[in-house]
Amino acid sequence: MSYQTLLYEVADGVATITLNRPDSMNAMSPELAAELHDAALAIDASREVRAVVLTGAGKAFCAGGDLGAFAAAGDGARTLIMKMTGDLHLALSRLARNPAPVIAAVNGTAAGAGFSLLMAADLAIAAESAVMTMAYTNAGLSPDGSSTYYMPRKIGDRRTRELMLTNRVLTAAQALDWGVVNEVVGDDVVLASAQKLAGKLASGPTQAFGQVKALLDGSFDQSLESQMELEARAIADLVTTADGQEGLHGFLEKRKPQFSGR
Repeated sequence: MSYQTLLYEVADGVATITLNRPDSMNAMSPELAAELHDAALAIDASREVRAVVLTGAGKAFCAGGDLGAFAAAGDGARTLIMKMTGDLHLALSRLARNPAPVIAAVNGTAAGAGFSLLMAADLAIAAESAVMTMAYTNAGLSPDGSSTYYMPRKIGDRRTRELMLTNRVLTAAQALDWGVVNEVVGDDVVLASAQKLAGKLASGPTQAFGQVKALLDGSFDQSLESQMELEARAIADLVTTADGQEGLHGFLEKRKPQFSGR
């Protein structure tokens, strides 16, 4: 697939999305948000994709929103931002509802919308030199990109408020300590590490991964009994799938199961 602001490729069950505006540190523009939504739709329509890697071209993951585009829009800035956030949020929703796990390969600065993309991913691997900051209120703006949903759930309310109100800059090591990322690796291997993990996940029980995502994302909105009912229904549904049966028989036959994602 051909895009102007991102690269999209699928190999061995892994879709790699590369934000490709390196001269702008991959700042989130209306065009990039629209193309990200289109890529998410392609993933949602594909039975081949069983894991997703999200990264940035050049030296940054994503440096936030394209403030230049916002300023240039003048009186049309509100409409432009509503359109851009609409596409960005639809992209994130499609990826969240898709069973394929999403891994962020944070190759450099993740600020504003970039930090939001990082928090929306299921897993994250950061380069040693990467830094993260929310930055929104530095420009007199409030967060978007699902960060007010995912960040308090993943790292807690107190730390979320600190990041959003003070725009504290986290190093990769601090991000690991805070639970913002899962692993920190050398700058030269961050993408390879994410793709290796994605390859492992792509050979796994994709529908089970999807149920994990759905159960965790909804857990804060349920009572204990409601959440346990959802767990019961999910595992009962999965036991009848091809992968559920393969997993059971693989265990009983003392062999490694060969999952198909079905």
